[in-house]
Amino acid sequence: MNIKVICIGKLKEKYWRDAVSEYSKRLGGYCALSIEELKESRLAQNPSAADEEAVKIAEGKEILEKISKNDYVITLEIKGKRLTSEAFAEKIADLAMEGRTDIDLVIGGSLGLSPEVSRRADFRLSFSDMTFPHQMMRVILLEQIYRAFKINRHEPYHK
Repeated sequence: MNIKVICIGKLKEKYWRDAVSEYSKRLGGYCALSIEELKESRLAQNPSAADEEAVKIAEGKEILEKISKNDYVITLEIKGKRLTSEAFAEKIADLAMEGRTDIDLVIGGSLGLSPEVSRRADFRLSFSDMTFPHQMMRVILLEQIYRAFKINRHEPYHK
């Protein structure tokens, strides 16, 4: 299975980079993982609603360029569906059974995702009603992907 994480912004702090590196290494035995870091669009000092929408649209265009036609797309959205770790693992297993080999998981920027990216999603996933920094969310997402593979293979780690 090929898993691509598409995200806005680079990891600035070493501790986030270290955590992503660790989970990327762990996932190497389960899938082909790639992480596409896209440039954050600049936002004016006191942005209007139109300025914010323009940033989301610009970032959305970059995200959509990284998604292939046949990729299964999971976006991370506050209004998405919440799953337990077990249900997320089942989702990953079901996609594999359906022959879905290319899965893209999308983390938007600080303003969220453009409507175009949300519409392209095959599944909208929510981790919480709370908002998390997208750098932290990347680590949480990778940990949950790793946990899903461990659950699906009945390997120790989950509990």
